[in-house]
Amino acid sequence: MMEKPALDGNEDRTWLGEGQSETQLTTVNGQDEAEANDRPAWDSKIQYVLAQVGFSVGLGNVWRFPYLCHQNGGGAFMLLYVFLLLVVGVPLFFMELAAGQSIRQGSIGVWKQISPKLAGIGYSSCMVCFYVALYYNVIIAWSLFYLGNSFQYPLPWNQCPIDITTNDTVKECASSSPTSYFWFRKALNITNSIEESGEFNPIMTGCLLAAWTIVALAMIKGIKSSAKVMYFSSVFPYVVLFIFLIRGLMLDGAMEGITYMFYPKLEIWGHVQVWRQAATQVFFALGLGYGSVIAYSSYNPVHNNCHRDALMVSGINFMTSVLASLVVFVVLGFRAKTIALRCVAKNLGLLSTMMSHGSNQHWWPWFNMTDPSSVSIAEYREWYEHYGSLVGTNITDCNLEKEMNEGVEGTGLAFIAFTEVMALFPASPFWSTLFFLMLLNLGLSTMFGTMQGILTPLMDNFNLSGHQRTLLTVSSCILGFLIGLLFTQRSGNYFVTMFDDYSATLPLVIVVVFETISVAWVYGTDRFLDDIEVMLKWRPPVLYKYLWKYVCLLAMIGLLAASFLRVVFKRPTYTAWDQSTASETTLEYPGWALGMIVMLIVIATLPVPIGYIHSMLKNRRSPNTQSEEGSGQEMHRELYTKCSSTDQLDTNSHQAAPEEDDARPRSTFLPMGNEHYRLLPQQEEEDEEQDTGV
Repeated sequence: MMEKPALDGNEDRTWLGEGQSETQLTTVNGQDEAEANDRPAWDSKIQYVLAQVGFSVGLGNVWRFPYLCHQNGGGAFMLLYVFLLLVVGVPLFFMELAAGQSIRQGSIGVWKQISPKLAGIGYSSCMVCFYVALYYNVIIAWSLFYLGNSFQYPLPWNQCPIDITTNDTVKECASSSPTSYFWFRKALNITNSIEESGEFNPIMTGCLLAAWTIVALAMIKGIKSSAKVMYFSSVFPYVVLFIFLIRGLMLDGAMEGITYMFYPKLEIWGHVQVWRQAATQVFFALGLGYGSVIAYSSYNPVHNNCHRDALMVSGINFMTSVLASLVVFVVLGFRAKTIALRCVAKNLGLLSTMMSHGSNQHWWPWFNMTDPSSVSIAEYREWYEHYGSLVGTNITDCNLEKEMNEGVEGTGLAFIAFTEVMALFPASPFWSTLFFLMLLNLGLSTMFGTMQGILTPLMDNFNLSGHQRTLLTVSSCILGFLIGLLFTQRSGNYFVTMFDDYSATLPLVIVVVFETISVAWVYGTDRFLDDIEVMLKWRPPVLYKYLWKYVCLLAMIGLLAASFLRVVFKRPTYTAWDQSTASETTLEYPGWALGMIVMLIVIATLPVPIGYIHSMLKNRRSPNTQSEEGSGQEMHRELYTKCSSTDQLDTNSHQAAPEEDDARPRSTFLPMGNEHYRLLPQQEEEDEEQDTGV
């Protein structure tokens, strides 16, 4: 079969404009698709980058990554994290960016377009985003509460309150610490277990309402309004982190903290648990599976270099984690050294008392006991190692490393450990205000991305207009607040822990596994790379093909298996606060709570099999209709094959069409520009139609 002469440019554009299929074209009569479809777009590249960075850099970078580094070998864990980030995180992040940017829809539309049978992936992403939004905004509410309490001197968690009835220190506070008491009793007014629900906490309910109001106002006009907030909410945390780092390096004990953090313990690489934790942290740090990455990239110009964006955002994310870890460990190093020095002073006081009673022993310390500030921790420990067994149980060891070993993560780091340190700073209200403003902005920037992962797919899928979009945004925030009242009960913190540990982990890994299968094995990595080549005008390295097909998929399946086995074989537990002992205890979830965990996981993952079954039934009911529609959609695509921009199409040349393209026309989800395609040979009947009809 001989090739037909190519149509001239005007005729080509006319034919494409009249015959486009469900997949929109990149250019329509010379106009950009965003203008043609009236789709919102970023005002600038910096706005988009700030949005992606703001979403991916969240509270986990500040209070989860440092803890994992601390518990899993310091520098060795960082090397493992970087390795997994490069071979798993970046390729999957790039895949989501490319899919969103090329199809220019939210997660529902993207996966429906790539593989209709796996359309449920997008709905699962929305469900998980909703779960995360519910409890994430509660953390923002806690930050608002502490921010409001920072404008007083001394800080309310600086010392224990006095019991009016006994005119003595409150027992619960005296048995723990002022910061722990303020967090568990004043802020949360927490119950002893998840089974004791208690009444609503009115102050936290008000803070939650304020948090949802902020989110609604920032999101009410889509990315046009939220992006402007990002200029502050994404940049301000970095300013605060650098200020805290500079201030922290001046503290006594800062270098001990940094040394402890980065000291490598390479033997941890042999532990499967460490690999699981590192992979999970990579997974959540980049926000894979939420649909937010896809939503943000869908507002990009189609030829934006999303490969560079993937590398840049991943790099910024990792460097932010390192910066936050430095800040955390200089502060924890100062805290640990302060506690150890207090221990030395207390023990020297006891020894001085023993000496004043006339006791004369050969094991008396050789240093000056009347001036504890002149005695170093190393000197005291050297004496204690020799004579500690002789002095009785009242005199204890003062171990700096032991204090550092008591790793603190999550809310314990932010609302207990950090608040304790800031109470020791001069001008403590200033530092407290700065810290909780940082937490507030970190939480809000991630919250905006999470909400985009819910709203953008729904708006695209149901073609909502401007007024309807506003209504959806406000309705979602109201629904989030009403369901979020679950977390403002006195037992609400236990439900936050449940949602954080179980509602997102398994469902998100399942979502990303199906995303990878959809692109790598259903749609095809070669076709996906072809589409990216058209979009970027250069072809990404072939290495991505093998990473997507094998490395990333196997890594995600391994992470899924490890997470599932952990849930099955290790009965889920949570940490509760026992008011009588003023200490934390580990409890098992009751049966109804386990049922709730299972229900959360099932509801989030159910759309994937439901979507597959629905697609199969739909195809079975109307096979003829599907066949006709399929042939109609491919009718115009089979006329064109992609060629490089440097190819010169000679209208007088005659070539035979490749058999493979002739046998099975290649469809693509990427919006196609006419400048990238040339006409393929057709039958004589089509020649006549082209000569007369175009």
